[in-house]
Amino acid sequence: MDMTQWSLENKVAIVTGAAAGGIGEAFAMTLAESGAAVVCVDINLDGAALVAHRVRMAGGIASAVRADITDERSVSAAVAETIAMYGGVDILVNNAALMVQLVGSTVTEFSRELWDSAFAANVTGAWQFSKAVVPSMRSRGGGRIVSISSLGAFPAESVYGITKLAIVGLTTALARELGPSNITVNAIAPGYTQSEAGKKLTPPPGPVRDALESRAATRLTGQPQELANALLLLAAPAGEWITGQVLHVDGGYVRRP
Repeated sequence: MDMTQWSLENKVAIVTGAAAGGIGEAFAMTLAESGAAVVCVDINLDGAALVAHRVRMAGGIASAVRADITDERSVSAAVAETIAMYGGVDILVNNAALMVQLVGSTVTEFSRELWDSAFAANVTGAWQFSKAVVPSMRSRGGGRIVSISSLGAFPAESVYGITKLAIVGLTTALARELGPSNITVNAIAPGYTQSEAGKKLTPPPGPVRDALESRAATRLTGQPQELANALLLLAAPAGEWITGQVLHVDGGYVRRP
């Protein structure tokens, strides 16, 4: 096996939602371990700085940048800062999102304010970051965009699920548009993941948990590192012929033809 197909040496990656304790931390660590310089982006700068510190302590290259993904100027500034530090952008991971706040109410009970906030964070943010990195990716001969969808989009049964289904549409549209520029665009749809936020949504032991367990082909819950392993496939040279796809990483909970 040609292991260079899994190397990200000389690549620059942006990971949004990369504060400590979330799946963004696992994404940042794995990309750095594979050789990429990683920019940890989060509205929580201290949390992002902690992850960047952990990457550097492990021998990787990383910096932290604060950005509000709902604000176009903030997004543009974060990308410009990345380019100033490392020369360009090769990989974008659209991970930042609202989750716990969006699953407690039915769709018809949702306030307009929270609806707008949900789409601003979960859809518009990914769209804005994707737009912002494309010029740099084109100038460097191509790139990789990976956005995070969710098990909750298949089918969508909450506002959170609706926003994550919209990520699928964004992924397929961008894949078609950016393919001629050698930019691949894919999504990962995680299942119940034991990040700090994910643990809050995983049902405790009992009948509901048992019913969910029975649906999974292997096991109901996974670890952030298992999502990071999938990300590496989509970001590394080994995955260069994969685009416009949704990779379900959920123990076989969602099974699609």
